Amino acid sequence: MSDTPSRRDTLRQLSALAGAGLTGMGLSGEALSRTPFTRTHTLPSLKGLPDYSYAGYGFGVAPIPSEPGTVIDVRSFGAKGDGETDDSPAVREALAAAHRVEGKVTLRFPAGRFVLTEVLRIERSNFVFEGAGQDDEGTTLYFPRPLRLVDETQTLKELREYIRKENKRQVEKDRNIDYWFSEYSWSEGFIRVGIPGVRYAEYLPEYDTPPDIVTAGASGAKWTRQLEVADASGITPGQILQIQWFADKGRDSAILRSLYGDTTRTLGQRHYDNPARALISQTTRVISVKGRRLELGDPLLHAVSAAQPARLVRRAFLTDVGIQGLRIEFPDAPAFGHHLEEGYNAIALNEMFDGWVRDVTIHNADSGILTYDSASLTLSGIATTGAREAHYSVHVGNAHNVLVKDVRVANPVVHPLSVNTQATRAVYSRAVVLMRGLIDQHAGANHENLFDAVRLHIRPKKADGVWVHDTWAGGGAPYWQPNHGLHNSTWNLEVVIEGGAPWSAEVTLRGLKQGIGENVIGVYGNRRLSVIYPDAARIEGINVCIEAAPSLYDHQLAQRQTRT
Repeated sequence: MSDTPSRRDTLRQLSALAGAGLTGMGLSGEALSRTPFTRTHTLPSLKGLPDYSYAGYGFGVAPIPSEPGTVIDVRSFGAKGDGETDDSPAVREALAAAHRVEGKVTLRFPAGRFVLTEVLRIERSNFVFEGAGQDDEGTTLYFPRPLRLVDETQTLKELREYIRKENKRQVEKDRNIDYWFSEYSWSEGFIRVGIPGVRYAEYLPEYDTPPDIVTAGASGAKWTRQLEVADASGITPGQILQIQWFADKGRDSAILRSLYGDTTRTLGQRHYDNPARALISQTTRVISVKGRRLELGDPLLHAVSAAQPARLVRRAFLTDVGIQGLRIEFPDAPAFGHHLEEGYNAIALNEMFDGWVRDVTIHNADSGILTYDSASLTLSGIATTGAREAHYSVHVGNAHNVLVKDVRVANPVVHPLSVNTQATRAVYSRAVVLMRGLIDQHAGANHENLFDAVRLHIRPKKADGVWVHDTWAGGGAPYWQPNHGLHNSTWNLEVVIEGGAPWSAEVTLRGLKQGIGENVIGVYGNRRLSVIYPDAARIEGINVCIEAAPSLYDHQLAQRQTRT
């Protein structure tokens, strides 16, 4: 296998990633002896924090399945993996054959370099898409063309209309840029999981259809797993249901106070301008049914009552879908700028419940992994590399209980770690961002998300005589502001300052133009740090490494398993 420039670049960046993780919680060498922080074995109070440990496959406790079922090898259909032949026809046939298999199936790629010029669509449950490993001797899927050229479906028709209707344009006068947003800035991927014919996301109300309502919620306390419903006759244990809260009284709705507290901040009109559309959705599994009382797989995001109504809706999801052991590469194509991406997107996960992506390297993508309308996913061992500026590394949007674990970001990304519109109880745990380090909390009612034991490599700037870095830097449209709701948390954030500020300087980490109720607990690094975060709920443990619980997710998971 030839050692191409892109491969050498990938290996170099992965070597840097490995070096960045050698010391685990702390720094190394001279920096370690000069770290201006203390280590504490005293656990901060967890009062007021959600239990984030339900994020991930099987609510964080079930192992990811390892049995392959029926194995379909793409070589049996003529795929060569020689780095020259377009293997799209052969892989298309193998993919179709895998969809016809009864029971669990694994579509397997051997070691090699497979050139592909089509979108690969996984449209059934119990399906594993598997390569021979993400290293240089494993499986590489190379996509030389962008989605703008090869995506001929009508999946994004509504999004295209929405972009025009909302006049979404990227305008940068100093660069002579005034263009429509690309529909591939945050949507679609070359490996696309989803149910055919299902709406990609709710954009325009004229496309809304009546929900399949199972019953109404009657009562349930926030952060408990017990929910009483009006009628449980159509509900069975093991069933996947979506609990939906909505702004039934417009801007005076109780759910807005539960989401943002008693804030005086102006809330964007998208929160309440369509009371018939769900504002917050929690996709969960029913564990047991006793009379009208349900035991849920994970705790309620919000209370359910006559004053704060909720409904239970039946939705279709693909289950036990996995993507693993691959490297996905795109060409060294030019980047035209933010929101102008051509569509070099690797993986799009839609309508998934209890699924996973693990041990995948993604090189030169516009976006690495995008999630929508999904829940209970584990995304682990992901590395993103390359020189072209990307939009997202891993993105969680319109999704619940997504665990993003051990992600390594070695490419320049606008939003390297992102919780996006209507993301709830997403967890980024032990992620490392090697350049442009920041935490993105995108406007759109996202809340109860956790950035846990994350390491950011940054270069602060000097403003008005003070060294600063915009560490929490959310975006999003004004009609979805503020940037997040209550109970988003940052726990044990490590900041590695690679240049700029001298050793004697204090660097201020800023969370300006952010949301409401952030918990910033434990922040340390190789300079003395301070934190500014308006409307935060808690800011404590600055210049403190919490060794009593290096990972809040791991700590809460261990506590939960001990209780059970």
